[in-house]
Amino acid sequence: MTALKQNVPVIGAPCWVNLMSHDLEAAHAFYRAVLSWEFRNSGLGDEFSVALASGGSPVAGVGSRSNSICLPAVWTPYFAVTDADQAGARIRERGGIVAIGPIAMGGGRAGLAADPDGAVFGFWEGPTLAWSVGDGAAPARLALQTRDARNAASFYTQVFKWAEPDFHLDHDHNQIGVQAGGQTVAVLREGGNEADFGLQIWPRWIVDFHVEDPPGTAAAAVDAGGMSSRVAGAGEAHVIRDSEGGIFAISKV
Repeated sequence: MTALKQNVPVIGAPCWVNLMSHDLEAAHAFYRAVLSWEFRNSGLGDEFSVALASGGSPVAGVGSRSNSICLPAVWTPYFAVTDADQAGARIRERGGIVAIGPIAMGGGRAGLAADPDGAVFGFWEGPTLAWSVGDGAAPARLALQTRDARNAASFYTQVFKWAEPDFHLDHDHNQIGVQAGGQTVAVLREGGNEADFGLQIWPRWIVDFHVEDPPGTAAAAVDAGGMSSRVAGAGEAHVIRDSEGGIFAISKV
């Protein structure tokens, strides 16, 4: 099996997304049925794998955590940084929390953090798999559900240097779009939506995967043991809850 291609990420932009699940085989079965992914070893041990889209392009990491941790499966985005220690310091200085790391992992260093409102995200120093934002190749974009979009934009701009020329922030009422390389890679939104399955609303990052047929993909998720709810006023977008409780979104390519 050939090695997966690595590239240099756009610093400050999303560079990877990862699912932590309680049952790796169940996660593989769900996402294989819903998003037609295949999986290969990540090189980080038997409990971690890389999800591949059709054509073999890496789209996400999928890992398994101890069943003694009574938390639902969760998707976490990672942002590229040049220096993980400095990124961690900026997070703390601006009211965030660094919960894990930075720690050596694979060919780089990773950290897991939360912003001042509690939304969890990761940061990564080093090369990434072929998951790029500048050329339109990224298989997903991110949406932050938060209490105050402007405050969130200020935090992430200072942490990930979104004021640099590579980035542009588009302010539209209670929503802020983040562009990198001319492509929207993240949207910061205030409040929740009608597709949260009655769960308590809390600040969080939601990974939005691009699919050709959102209604068909949503139906496949239900057939595979998940839940689906259409997002009002967002075309064919849906929010999906996988068979273990992990929440993500799907929208038209």
